[in-house]
Amino acid sequence: MGDTAAGWLQVTALVVALALSHRPLGDHLARVLTTERHWRAERLVYRLGGVNGDVDQRWPVYLRGLLAFSLVSVLFLYAFLRLQDRFLLSLGRKPVPADLAFNTAASFVTNTNWQAYSGEAALGHLVQMAGLAVQNFVSAAVGIAVAAALIRGFTRNRTERVGNFWADLTRLVLRVLLPIAFVFALVLVAAGVIQNLHGAHGIATVAGGHQSLPGGPVASQEAIKELGTNGGGFFNANSAHPFENPGGLTNLIEIYLMLVIPFSLPRTFGTMVGDHRQGYAIVTVMVVLWAASVALVTANELHRTGSPAGHAAGAMLEGKETRFGIWASALFAVSTTLTSCGAVNSAHDSYTPGGGGMTLFNMMLGEIAPGGTGSGLYGILILAVVAVFVAGLMVGRTPEYLGKKLRGQEVRYASLYLLTTPALVLVGAGLAMALPGERAAMLNPGAHGFTEVLYALTSAANNNGSAFAGLSADTVWYNTVLGVVMLLGRFLPMVFVLALAGSLAGQQPVPVTAGTLPTHRPQFVGLLTGVTLIVVGLTYFPALALGPLAEGLR
Repeated sequence: MGDTAAGWLQVTALVVALALSHRPLGDHLARVLTTERHWRAERLVYRLGGVNGDVDQRWPVYLRGLLAFSLVSVLFLYAFLRLQDRFLLSLGRKPVPADLAFNTAASFVTNTNWQAYSGEAALGHLVQMAGLAVQNFVSAAVGIAVAAALIRGFTRNRTERVGNFWADLTRLVLRVLLPIAFVFALVLVAAGVIQNLHGAHGIATVAGGHQSLPGGPVASQEAIKELGTNGGGFFNANSAHPFENPGGLTNLIEIYLMLVIPFSLPRTFGTMVGDHRQGYAIVTVMVVLWAASVALVTANELHRTGSPAGHAAGAMLEGKETRFGIWASALFAVSTTLTSCGAVNSAHDSYTPGGGGMTLFNMMLGEIAPGGTGSGLYGILILAVVAVFVAGLMVGRTPEYLGKKLRGQEVRYASLYLLTTPALVLVGAGLAMALPGERAAMLNPGAHGFTEVLYALTSAANNNGSAFAGLSADTVWYNTVLGVVMLLGRFLPMVFVLALAGSLAGQQPVPVTAGTLPTHRPQFVGLLTGVTLIVVGLTYFPALALGPLAEGLR
């Protein structure tokens, strides 16, 4: 079978698998988020935490619970990293330096999983399992919980109550993430991903030398790493490492895991608001943007006419695993940068200006196609609010979305949400380029070097975590600044989302009239797609012009 046929086959298989999962998983998530019954295990968790899972919370209380839980998580993981040499299964690893420990703690609690360290060389097994993997579960659940609160804002009337954070968090971990991750961890083990508690294992090579092969509980972490759109690799090479991603089958499974919850959440949205057509409109926008990105990145990597060597070879294979080739590498790169996952099976730094620029642009979209677990849905719903507001301005009437008026207060929350991440990215990149010591961290000069810096700040602010490579980011300045950017990029938008949810929930619904914009038709799909691209284009075009666009034109 030729590369093109194999490429189309894997894309088709992925789309079919996601389509088959969309309805059952989306409906299951809706049941989990709307049921009033608690499992016995869940009640035990509530008692251990000293919380009441039955109380419906106002949005400020919901937010305080979320922030308190996240703060404790950061402090716990920071202490774990600093004291790892005192625990079992440390494998003799030294304590993580203070600035790197802060960066890593902020990274995993915010679902970013940016790694300025080599996993197999810096961390012991217990820290990987009880520190990083635990945050993979709970940070993913936090994102879905915030999305659920926003949906409740549309469905509830004359109240500021948007659910119970502790109940949402516990149910999502126990009823959704743990069961699916457990099943797919077994699947990955069967497919060749390693799972053990060994340290480095010495072997004799065919050339008569000796090589040390690291072991560890990889499959169990790999499953939730992809399912929760976390992305932090057990090994430094991430999903390009054969122990994490042995071949084409595991590669396809990992891409599926990245996409399955984000693409299913629009079904959850439609079910909870009582109109599946609304969910279909949202998922259509996600699919259009994802498919367009896959086509553009793949085409750029297959047909690099500006490189004589690449053109003669028929494709650009530098930085890509021969186990996967162009198609599987491009599919993985698009999926990981559009889902806030950050896992990589190839070096984005080695992509063509067009291909690498698209991975950067994917993150600048706010990772809403389909986005991270939960964050993708609430991100695109914020854009839907803006799209409805724009449509209302064009016809001269108060905009309405799902029976709720979008007044000045709601639009302000949506605007602040959209402005937060670009401000962090552009201010951070400007500071990095203004400081001579931080400019020296770039491996490459000129436009490509600027893209490395811009990519790092974009990845951190959007809680993606993938690295463009070529940037020496393990410095006190970068560890500290990127850690702060990750925290602000995660929690400031959540403040505005929950405030919007409370504002919407407090309204009395308005009846549908002849002047109400239908938000389930193809026209709205086109409007939302256009607003998304225009907002991103106007915000980031000058920065993109200095980076990948300048490199491509050269």
